[in-house]
Amino acid sequence: MNTEVDDFIAGATKWPDELKQLRRILLNNGLIEDMKWRAPCYTLNNANIAIIGELKDCCVLSFFKGSLLQDEAGILTKPGENTQSARTVKFTGVDEIKQLESTLNAYIREAIENEKAGKVVDFKQKHELELAEELIAMMQQIPALKSAFEALTPGRQRAYNLYFTAPKQSKTRLSRVEACMPKILAGKGLMDR
Repeated sequence: MNTEVDDFIAGATKWPDELKQLRRILLNNGLIEDMKWRAPCYTLNNANIAIIGELKDCCVLSFFKGSLLQDEAGILTKPGENTQSARTVKFTGVDEIKQLESTLNAYIREAIENEKAGKVVDFKQKHELELAEELIAMMQQIPALKSAFEALTPGRQRAYNLYFTAPKQSKTRLSRVEACMPKILAGKGLMDR
């Protein structure tokens, strides 16, 4: 057990009992506990298997490669519409977790077996992203921006592009591109500090 996770759960304001239950289940499956991304993360041979967290409306158990799970019980959901790999299970009470404990154990064991077998998610990458027009225009004006953007990993490029193309107004898209230019030029992703 990791003392940082003890502190995390002690500081939980909405779902501490649910987090304790999920923690117990994950540890009983032989996973190693760590803190990553400011949340309790459970690994096998340094590979991320699952993470738990507290949201406003619920407590969640997320599987990093959840799209590989069979999900016979139909309890997994995508955390976002653009998510390709992760899947989550949401809880609003300890009783829900207890009722699903055998299913959760089966899903955790399946995730562990998938990791041991070396299974990977087949990410549907767009080789050619349909870039925001405002980004294209800025890259034509500033060749260093084009080089820096192309040097980013495909995932970082995709994250930026999703962020840039989300607003309906061109003015907003352009302001987002301009605000992100220093990070792109520094080789950082959208969420990097």
